Amino acid sequence: MEFDARKFEYIGAPIRNHDLCLMSRASGITSVEKWMAAKIPVKLGATPPGATPYDTGAIIKEALGLPTQLVSGYKGTADIRLAVEAGEVAGLCGLSWSSAKSTWRKGLESGSVVVVLQSSASPHPELPSVPLSINHAKTDMGRKLIQAGIHDTSAITYLYSFPPGTSKERVQLFRRAFRDTMKDPEFLAETSKANMDVDPVGGEDLERLVNGFFKLDSTIVGKLREILK
Repeated sequence: MEFDARKFEYIGAPIRNHDLCLMSRASGITSVEKWMAAKIPVKLGATPPGATPYDTGAIIKEALGLPTQLVSGYKGTADIRLAVEAGEVAGLCGLSWSSAKSTWRKGLESGSVVVVLQSSASPHPELPSVPLSINHAKTDMGRKLIQAGIHDTSAITYLYSFPPGTSKERVQLFRRAFRDTMKDPEFLAETSKANMDVDPVGGEDLERLVNGFFKLDSTIVGKLREILK
């Protein structure tokens, strides 16, 4: 199905994913420095290409020059978690902190699982000492790959939109309602109770990000296609 994403009307996204790389302590890879110094490629569990665990892992491998072997084919992060616990792979990249706090809670609390990298523009408030992947990129191209392939993509993962042709008045009405909801004390109390993050992205920002994808330099687009195929 072909469509022009620039023609949609964007309302907002309730969360900008803070994607991570997590490793089992048993793997010995408990920091990005140890990962960089690994003598053999570190095995990361991954889904097939096109899903976040594969795409994020592939971009991190390329941009940071980390010794990495992507073991793809897992159906989802639950299967990857079981593989990590069984020692089949060392860890994975591309799991959001919001999801990790729930599905990997026991490992994080016991210390058997370690967050070694976060792939976001700024540190998550709950992970102030975990390094940012973009700060370890080897080249300017690497930084651009992370920006376009991870940072900007994570902002549009859970967006709300209207189809092309929706009236501007209706769009503005729903954008205001979205902004008000994201600040509503009762809404925030419920999300906190459910241990869910709220890090909203406004409709105007989503529109800017989507338009930006169409303006990416052809060399960046070509490189992303090469490493994500």
